[in-house]
Amino acid sequence: MRKVFVRQFRKHLVLLLFMPFASIAHGAGPPQRVVSLNMCADQLVIALADRSQIAGLTEWARDPQLSFYADRARDLPFTHRSAEEILGLHPDLVISAPYRTKEVLRPLKARGVKMLDLKHEDAAGLAGIEQSIRTVAKAVGHPDRGTALIASIHAELAKIGPPPGRGRTAAYYQRQGFLTGTGTLVDEIMHRVGLVNIAAKFGRSALSQIPLEQLALARPDFVVTEEGTRTGEDRSSAMVRHPLLESVLRPGHHLYIPQALTVCGGPGYPRAVALLAEQLRKADSPTPKR
Repeated sequence: MRKVFVRQFRKHLVLLLFMPFASIAHGAGPPQRVVSLNMCADQLVIALADRSQIAGLTEWARDPQLSFYADRARDLPFTHRSAEEILGLHPDLVISAPYRTKEVLRPLKARGVKMLDLKHEDAAGLAGIEQSIRTVAKAVGHPDRGTALIASIHAELAKIGPPPGRGRTAAYYQRQGFLTGTGTLVDEIMHRVGLVNIAAKFGRSALSQIPLEQLALARPDFVVTEEGTRTGEDRSSAMVRHPLLESVLRPGHHLYIPQALTVCGGPGYPRAVALLAEQLRKADSPTPKR
C-alpha cells in the first residue's frame, strides 16, 4: 500500500513540476483555484470567495455539528487534506496548510502558489475575527466583501442590546468534564453578554478537566454547554446534565449554544452572542423554564 501511494505521489509531483507556470499561478489577478485545509478557514472562504473559485474545502465543511455554513458547503468540493489530493487540484492559493502537508507542498510554493496561514484564526476576540476576514477577503480578491461582512457582524451585535449578564458567573462545561478557560472564543462571547467566566477562579488554562463536584461547589450562576448535550444519551453528555450540577442552578440557568457557533471565530460569532443573550433574558423572565 505504501509503495502504491509513493508511486502515485511521484507521478503527481512529476506532472506538477513540468506543468507550465501559468497553469498554476495567475499573476496579479484573483486566485482561481482556492483550497482550504483548515476547518475555520473553510467558513471564511465560503463567505468571501466566488463559488467557482473554491477548488476544495476540508471534509468538515459540510458537517452541521462543526460548520456554520454546512448547508452552503453541501455541493462544494472537499478533500481529506492529503498531499496527493491537493497536488491533483492544482491550486493557486492554499489556506492554512498543516505543517506536514505544507512541507510536502513546497514544490507548489516554488512554482508561485501562495500559501496563506491565518495567524488570527484562533484569536479569541472580535478584533482577531475581523483581521482573519480582511486577510482572506484580500487573498481571494474580494476585499470589499470582507468590509461588508465585518460591517454586518457589527450591525448584528448592535441589535442585541445591553448585556444581560450583569456580572454573574458562568461555566462553559463540556463532555468528559472539560472546562473552557479564559482567553478563548467562548470566554469572549461570555464577556460580550456581561458574564464572568468562572474558570478564572480556578486559574485554569484554556481547556482543562475539572471534577463535577468542584464545579458544583463553586456554584456558578449559569452553566453553558453545547446544544448537542441537551438530548445526548452517551455518558459524557449525561455528565453535564448531572443532578448534582442541576441542583445548584436556578430554573432556566442551564444554557445551550450549538457547537458550530463556538468552534471557530467567524461569521457565526454574532449569532452565538445573540443566542446566549436571548437565553439569559429568558432566564430572568418571571416564569423561566429549564
